[in-house]
Amino acid sequence: MSDADQPTPATTPGPSPESEPSQPEHDPSGLELARSVAGGYRKDRRRTPRRTKSSRGRKPKSQGSKASGAYPDERDPQTLDASIDRLVAEHGWQTDLSVHAVFARWDQIVGVEVAQHCIPERYADDELTVRADSTSWATQMRLLAAEVVRRLNQELGDGTVRRIQVLGPQAPSWRRGRRTVRGRGPRDTYG
Repeated sequence: MSDADQPTPATTPGPSPESEPSQPEHDPSGLELARSVAGGYRKDRRRTPRRTKSSRGRKPKSQGSKASGAYPDERDPQTLDASIDRLVAEHGWQTDLSVHAVFARWDQIVGVEVAQHCIPERYADDELTVRADSTSWATQMRLLAAEVVRRLNQELGDGTVRRIQVLGPQAPSWRRGRRTVRGRGPRDTYG
């Protein structure tokens, strides 16, 4: 039989199997993604300028940075107590803080009865200002001032409080308003 007489095998229309590129199967482990990311990283790295020969293997030092070590330093997490102590020391608030701590214990220093009628208002320039609720208690506080200064200096340190200024009760002003009084006005009738 001749080649022309032989029947031809039936073929399906389309490209031949040898001309079609083979598709790799999907790798479920994610290895393909890792390889593509690494390839992109290599390309980006090639684009960055190379370091000079003298700077290879070293990171550039920035101004003010310290080398990390095995021992604790100020960059480590700190307790709140230590942070507050450092803040107080940096701003020089030790004396003011101790004086205000004494304000909280005022009744123990001057006694309960005096503390009910005489209240510390402020501390500035080695002077403690105390407000009395009546003129008689203001007079009593003036008599006790030397003893209170001695006790405060025992608590806070020598020379912390040099003087106590005692203020009397806060009287209303008679100089303004609809019913003003001309002349000397009322005297001390509030105690």
